[in-house]
Amino acid sequence: MTLPGKIDLNDLLVFEAVAETGGFTAAAERLGVATAKVSVEIGRLESKLGIALFSRTTRKVVLTDAGQALYEECQPLLHGLTEAIERAGSDKEDLAGTLRISSTVDHAASILAPAIALFTQHHPHLAVDLRTSDRVVDLLEEGIDVAIRLGWLPDSSFRAVKLGEFEQYVVASPSYLRRVKHPNTPEDLVNFDWVALTLLPTPFTWKFSGNTGEAKTIHVKSRFRVDSPGALCSLLQHHVGVSVLDQFNAQEGISSKRLIRLLPEWSLPSAGIYAVYPPGRQVSAKVRSFIDFYRQYLEELKTAPRSS
Repeated sequence: MTLPGKIDLNDLLVFEAVAETGGFTAAAERLGVATAKVSVEIGRLESKLGIALFSRTTRKVVLTDAGQALYEECQPLLHGLTEAIERAGSDKEDLAGTLRISSTVDHAASILAPAIALFTQHHPHLAVDLRTSDRVVDLLEEGIDVAIRLGWLPDSSFRAVKLGEFEQYVVASPSYLRRVKHPNTPEDLVNFDWVALTLLPTPFTWKFSGNTGEAKTIHVKSRFRVDSPGALCSLLQHHVGVSVLDQFNAQEGISSKRLIRLLPEWSLPSAGIYAVYPPGRQVSAKVRSFIDFYRQYLEELKTAPRSS
């Protein structure tokens, strides 16, 4: 499609991708095209406009003042046009295009990926690009449509929808518990070998609530520290100590008898599962449909038995 003034709409879409990713190679990866094609289309756009849109260095490209002004004007319009085309070409029952989803490695492997497989069975024309990382990714830079995040969300400019909650359990392996005395109160945990998940905001401080309303806060020291829930679960199942696991991983270990839940009469704060997406955009039909589907999937998963 060519806009008035003989500007190709595809050139503007490529321009947007470069502006948001900060590089030709990253933009090419987002768009699924060759880096050379990105370079050619940006050069063509700059030539037709008669201005430089980017300042190029050996490491990245940066918007010029003129490029920044063009991006701010065009970005909302481009997204509006893209969404309008998607709505015209597909409805909720026949989704199309590519849905880019981001989540943590362990959540994606154990829960999100099976859900995506089921979701796409109902939408054979929809492609999915699943990105996994245990670090928070930049949704705009990566071109992510929706990120599935767990825990407690910090204040941010991103929009979020709560999909569900999960509990946190204190667990250890039967073999480890044969070497130590079972804890009777949260304070007893201070003397155990603790495995800390450093992804958490406060991995060494835990606030418990008892069945009678009593509250206790403990501060632990750790011999082992990990930055992955999967590594944490493996260490616990190899009898190195005690820690807190999310409900899903804990239930799987408990049902297989590789883990035992401790202090069930004491509870830790529940955490949330959120769908997060960038601000300033109309939520597409494919994102809305997936969010609705995943909310229901998680609800059913909480009540369904996990296989060992």
